[in-house]
Amino acid sequence: MEPEESYSVARFQKDAYREIEAIHQQGKIPLLVGGTMMYFNALMHGLAELPDADPQIRADLDGEMLQHGLHALHKQLAAIDPYAAARIHPNDAQRIQRAIEVWRITGQSLTALQAKAQAQMPTYRFVQFGIAPADRKILHERIAKRFHQMLEQGFVDEVEELRSRPFLDKSMPSMRCVGYRQIWDYLEGIDTYDEMRHKGIVATRQLAKRQLTWLRSMSELHWIQLETSIEKALEIIQPLVFD
Repeated sequence: MEPEESYSVARFQKDAYREIEAIHQQGKIPLLVGGTMMYFNALMHGLAELPDADPQIRADLDGEMLQHGLHALHKQLAAIDPYAAARIHPNDAQRIQRAIEVWRITGQSLTALQAKAQAQMPTYRFVQFGIAPADRKILHERIAKRFHQMLEQGFVDEVEELRSRPFLDKSMPSMRCVGYRQIWDYLEGIDTYDEMRHKGIVATRQLAKRQLTWLRSMSELHWIQLETSIEKALEIIQPLVFD
């Protein structure tokens, strides 16, 4: 892929299923490694085909919220989709409106559409592991070390080359990734080198924190501390994978 291209969750799901099936056909076990939890969630639980936003319905919902309040919209959602209402915080206006909008457009609840997507998924068994150090200080030290290494290995030169492409700008998804946007600002003279380096490390730490929060919400995930020996880790992994 070129950085000018967009890569959606739906496209990832399709590509990943194709590769998973190809690996299975070889009699091997696919190993998926990464940190984009939303993409993993789509693989494991399906991705509902939801309608595009409807400007008129959005305007109607905005008017209803102004007139009756967000609590009334959440109560309305509870009547048409109690499971979604239980998942969505009563103060999350965007998600409440989207769930109601989906129901008004399709006549089906968001929960029903998501369940339908899950029912159509290939029947793979996912065994989930999370690896993290016991002390968050170690994680922060590793993040800083890794970012310094990336800079030493030519990260700035890479972004400088990307900036020269005529159809690429910093508003594109690829350039909004952690590290790229900080270096882009540095090359534009917005930040000094030290400011860029600091912001890149801080942004990476914030990303890691969000990833850990998502991982902790995954009830079937098995944690392995980074300090665990290979032998001990295998004792944990093998019975779960080969059961």
